[in-house]
Amino acid sequence: MRMIFVNLPVTDLDRAKAFYEALGFTNNPQFTDENAAAMVIEENIVVMLLTRRRFADFVPGRVGDPAEATAVLNAISAGSREEVDALLATALAAGGKPWMPAQDHGFMYGTSFTDPDGNVWETLWMDPSVPQ
Repeated sequence: MRMIFVNLPVTDLDRAKAFYEALGFTNNPQFTDENAAAMVIEENIVVMLLTRRRFADFVPGRVGDPAEATAVLNAISAGSREEVDALLATALAAGGKPWMPAQDHGFMYGTSFTDPDGNVWETLWMDPSVPQ
């Protein structure tokens, strides 16, 4: 089984953990300390929240600031349009910010937000009855 680790630089680890817990992600304390937190989306998908100093240990050069420039778009699927809207509402209530306007293509619907540090997340529903 492959796993996906999304590594994000954060300025306030406790605030970031609280934000992702509000979205329903679960903290794995085995891989969490004062510099990092492993937030489990599903068994094989983990968001690693890293203080900017710890994040810098993994990259050459300067660590970009997601509040100033978008470097990556993280996307997560949802089971319905309602779940898309609910996740956006939860993110905003937990300290996130709206990013782009909702996009409705009939068979596909999505919204987007940033976490408190400016990392972008898109939530998207696709109608499973529409053939590929």
